[in-house]
Amino acid sequence: MEIEIPKDKLPKHIAFIMDGNGRWAQQRMLPRIMGHREGALVVERISEVGFRWGIPYLTFFAFSTENWKRPRDEVEGLMRILDESIDKFKNKLIENGIKLKVIGNISEIPSYLQERIKRVVNETKYGSRGIVTVALNYGGRWDIVSACKKIASDVIEKKISLEEISIESFCKYLSTYDLPDPDLLIRTSGEYRISNFLLWQLAYTELWFTNKYWPDFNEEDLKQACLEYAQRKRRFGGL
Repeated sequence: MEIEIPKDKLPKHIAFIMDGNGRWAQQRMLPRIMGHREGALVVERISEVGFRWGIPYLTFFAFSTENWKRPRDEVEGLMRILDESIDKFKNKLIENGIKLKVIGNISEIPSYLQERIKRVVNETKYGSRGIVTVALNYGGRWDIVSACKKIASDVIEKKISLEEISIESFCKYLSTYDLPDPDLLIRTSGEYRISNFLLWQLAYTELWFTNKYWPDFNEEDLKQACLEYAQRKRRFGGL
């Protein structure tokens, strides 16, 4: 399916809150982890669509700082799925010239997954057509606090003065320092909140919600979101 939207009307950066994997599985009398496994396949399919349409930045909220509250077996299963999925996805990223970027407090995740991430990030680092970002053990508040700590350290070490701190300079301390802010945020499962995701970066992002669970999200849904985005007037606080 080709999208009938002029390229200059397409969002350059789409962020996804992939909600509803567990509920999708429960509706089918399956273990919740099966929903997460199916959801990982949708990330791959949606990324391929984005590559084909020429959308250079895609960001997926895979695991939040709050998700550790879930049952231990579900968290461990999620980590294993992420490990398998990142390894499997690597070749397609390389073929499409896409870098993998992972944001979040990676030091707290299992060591085997940390090693996988390092390897795949390194193997895809020469991609020049776009970036797929996976937010893993990520929270918007964590990101902002981490940036503040880095700025405070630089001020103490006299690398930067208080007068030099601005909105623009602050952005360089965030984990997304090399990404444009998202143009469009898509959240599945009928929830209408941003759940501590990219709090700074979503200041003027267009929001699009669907009642579908993430494992059911498909190319037609992405097309509908992009069509609606193309019709919106983005004023960024102006007239």
